Amino acid sequence: MTPQPAIFLDRDGTIILDSGYVSRREDVSLLEGAALAIARINEAGVPLIVVTNQSGIGRGKYTEADYEIVNKRVLELLLPRGGHIDAFYHCPHAPDTECECRKPGTKLFAEAAVEHDLDPSKSWFIGDRLRDIQPAAAFGAHGILVPRLNTPTADVVAAQEKFAVATTLDAAVTRALDSLRASR
Repeated sequence: MTPQPAIFLDRDGTIILDSGYVSRREDVSLLEGAALAIARINEAGVPLIVVTNQSGIGRGKYTEADYEIVNKRVLELLLPRGGHIDAFYHCPHAPDTECECRKPGTKLFAEAAVEHDLDPSKSWFIGDRLRDIQPAAAFGAHGILVPRLNTPTADVVAAQEKFAVATTLDAAVTRALDSLRASR
């Protein structure tokens, strides 16, 4: 089978509200339009992979089990709205830890590509921070920044120079899906 393109999304700040170290089920809140955007990806038959830095685990703020509880809640909130996520990948390390899995590193994306028969070079990388979309450059792929209030201005400027910027997740998904349809 030929590897297929995917859409790689960040979790906190892209799908759910980033309230800082989200670790409890009751703290999970989908961002406006996220469920619709995810349902549209699913309807298009494009694999949807979440890759997220979770430094709160490495910093001792919450556990791997807490992280899984949050993911389960995300899925529970998406399901009635017609959405699902094919797989979650995360880096549990603190920023000062040397690892290859912390974004903008590409290790988790490469693992997802092998495990799900994906072609990262034809994929789309979407997130609210520059580090979420920088892996796109390493794969020769496409990146779209969806800035939020806490997105650094420098991230927006850099994304405008090297990638794309969208005002909403839905707008980013529209651009990605239109491009994927056109390349078929």
